[in-house]
Amino acid sequence: MKRVFVGAAVAVAAIAAAGGAEAKGCIKGAIVGGVAGHYAGHHGLLGAAAGCAIGRHRANARDRQVDQQQMGQQGRPVSSR
Repeated sequence: MKRVFVGAAVAVAAIAAAGGAEAKGCIKGAIVGGVAGHYAGHHGLLGAAAGCAIGRHRANARDRQVDQQQMGQQGRPVSSR
């Protein structure tokens, strides 16, 4: 039980220390990864770290896609819109 409280305290401290732009995708991925890791052999911290990395990757990919779509719309002539 003590491990759960220590893990929760570390998670809360990490969330509090992370900035809004820094944590984009990480928090959601860490929650999902932590739960999946816990149920897949009590590796919640490892799952949370992997989930955070995957969440950040997907958020960055989504941002790049949005940026590319916006750049494509700016390059079109007015008559094609």
